[in-house]
Amino acid sequence: MASLEADTTVTTHADQRPKTLVDFDPPQKPKRNKFAFACAILASMISILLGYDIGVMSGAVIYIKKDLKISDVEVEILVGILNLYCLLGSAVAGRTSDWIGRRYTIVLAGAIFFLGALLMGFATNYAFLMVGRFVAGIGVGYALMIAPVYTAEVSPASSRGFLTSFPEVFINGGILLGYVSNYAFSKLPLYLGWRMMLGIGAIPSVLLAVGVLAMPESPRWLVMQGRLGDARKVLDKTSESKDEAAFRLADIKEAAGIPQECNDDVVRVEKRSHGEGVWRELLLHPTPAVRHILVCAIGIHFFQQSSGIDDVVLYSPRIFEKAGITSDNKKLLATVAVGFVKTIFILVATFLLDRIGRRPLLLSSVGGMILSLATLGFSLTIIDHSHAKLPWAIGLAITAVLSYVAFFSIGMGPITWVYSSEIFPLKLRAQGVSMGVATSRVTSGVLSMTFISLYNSISIGGAFFLFAGIATVAWLFFYTMLPETKGKTLEEMQVLFGNFNWLRDSKQKKRNTEVYGNGDRVSKPVTN
Repeated sequence: MASLEADTTVTTHADQRPKTLVDFDPPQKPKRNKFAFACAILASMISILLGYDIGVMSGAVIYIKKDLKISDVEVEILVGILNLYCLLGSAVAGRTSDWIGRRYTIVLAGAIFFLGALLMGFATNYAFLMVGRFVAGIGVGYALMIAPVYTAEVSPASSRGFLTSFPEVFINGGILLGYVSNYAFSKLPLYLGWRMMLGIGAIPSVLLAVGVLAMPESPRWLVMQGRLGDARKVLDKTSESKDEAAFRLADIKEAAGIPQECNDDVVRVEKRSHGEGVWRELLLHPTPAVRHILVCAIGIHFFQQSSGIDDVVLYSPRIFEKAGITSDNKKLLATVAVGFVKTIFILVATFLLDRIGRRPLLLSSVGGMILSLATLGFSLTIIDHSHAKLPWAIGLAITAVLSYVAFFSIGMGPITWVYSSEIFPLKLRAQGVSMGVATSRVTSGVLSMTFISLYNSISIGGAFFLFAGIATVAWLFFYTMLPETKGKTLEEMQVLFGNFNWLRDSKQKKRNTEVYGNGDRVSKPVTN
């Protein structure tokens, strides 16, 4: 009985600060903060840029190859090179966002992509098109880094998983728009169709950049600048109560090294760094907790891309062609179905992140991806070695593609951005997230620029068996390395990392729940 009481009693920790909303299980879930919700939507919409480029290029490249008469190797480079160009954008975006603020960095991302989309739309040859890809890639790199950072910093802990999944939602929305754009402009003359597909992406980037100006600045960035009064105003609007706003401000001040006695009247304290010393703390002399965080962030981004998602999305027309669909229109319609399924399941995931938690959702998602990839590899191998048309194998391959993107979207897709944006300490967050984005883009770039060569070497089915093997390794990595972060404030994250006590504690809580769980709310152990 004493053990049960220890599990269920809510106490105040040694710092004697008042309890936050996440320290107990409230009888009623608080309503979502509408202002934080609106800010998260506006910031995350910049992620449409990457999604649109991925989706539109998958179809546009069919017509680019015919019009510009380029080889398969040039197709691979054209499709995948944007991911490597993103590196430059994401590498400087962390420093830029620490210097000019999160909000203006989002505006800058939209402006750069606008220019890149125009250059691609007016491209007259392959070299000109590659220049446009370079500029657009810089803008996408900025967008990928800053959207999850801003959203995580403005969100209350109780709904942070829901809100920080929005960038992935809008990436999927952008992919769907790209697929629809492909189908809509496919009837135009060859020289005009693909240019319209690429150039039309300039329009949303302008609208997004203007809309973002209505958002407030990140409260954590404001505290880093010593603007405590401005930070409190933003926290009052984005928190679920005045008390929670005060608790969040106290946590941020502690993380930023600002004395708690500094209040709204002291709005000019010593300016925080604009990134000086961050790389030393991240890479040269990290604490055990920071080292663990960095491994988790880089690992989750690496496995997200190395399990083959961008190859499936970018080359879906070729995959469907290998599966037996030969008409260009039918291939583009099939890709629209892929985009639709991805979008539907990412919307489902947003409502599960703060209910089920990151860890169980991620492990279930990757398990489904492994099964889908193995099934896709099997069906494509059967089709490849058969001289007759096999409707059952074609249907199985299409179903496997759709189930793969569904499982990816319900866990691996959104959780990668949610997790990496919430685990870094305040001072290291922008640069830490940019390292995760860099890992994601390098991995995606290498795979997308070699996919055609890969399946020509080991067969299309063999390529997906390889991805299934990588996804299996990913599942083992996530199970052993990633603690649950649901309900924790951003400033509480470091306690979870640097050791494996969380794995032991989670197993103990599961056993306690099995022993004491009887449907009575009070008797269940408190969970994170």
